[in-house]
Amino acid sequence: MGFMDHLEELRKRLFYSVLAVAAGAIALFVAKDWVFETVLFAPRRLDFIAYRGWCALSELVGAGDTLCVTEIGYELITTTMAGAFTAHMLVSLVGGIIVAFPFVFLQGWRFVKPALREEERRVAAGVTWAASGLFFTGVLFGYFIVAPLSLQFFGNYTLGDVEARIAVMSYVKTVASISLGSGLVFQLPVAVYFLARLGLVTADFLRTYRRHAFVANLVFAAVITPPDVVSQVLVAIPIVVLYEASIFIAARARRP
Repeated sequence: MGFMDHLEELRKRLFYSVLAVAAGAIALFVAKDWVFETVLFAPRRLDFIAYRGWCALSELVGAGDTLCVTEIGYELITTTMAGAFTAHMLVSLVGGIIVAFPFVFLQGWRFVKPALREEERRVAAGVTWAASGLFFTGVLFGYFIVAPLSLQFFGNYTLGDVEARIAVMSYVKTVASISLGSGLVFQLPVAVYFLARLGLVTADFLRTYRRHAFVANLVFAAVITPPDVVSQVLVAIPIVVLYEASIFIAARARRP
């Protein structure tokens, strides 16, 4: 294929991807009540499954009710005429990206696949399934673990007698960005695989900077969680596991 043929193929794959995201976004836009009441606003209820799980874990490890959520110390408001509509649009778009991720990744893979040797295609067989599984695992981790921890910490953070009245757009951005961001973070093994195949990353490089990555991970966990060790460990462990898995993948995927 010539250069223009490559551009045409890329344009086609991007067009299909945009259509998929748009279809997902439109479907979620129409299902507004379910998206907001069942999904987005669920962490604002005391019976949220994650809160019940934390409480059970807290009792299991002998920490009493340290992780139990007994109140939601903030309320949501909208301060602009278009605030609620803008939040609705943002949620629909982010949700469309999440729902369409497997298809979008597949389009990217189909664009890259013809340039690979037969051996490389066999080694990378099932990469779309692996990437999609990791992505949705990350989204669930962000939604059920990271986002609720962040909402509880920042929503209940007080300064004097200032009441916590959070703009709905701020709330939506927090939940949406954390969920989507966590899904992308969980793509680390996939990214390392392709970088290793290109010779840009090696297992030795990742081992050399393992301690740096561990410290950065702890700092990240400390910033987004309440100031207790259990919460920080809950967030830090999956990322450490992903990093160690990436070292193994880099060793297996190194260029011959």
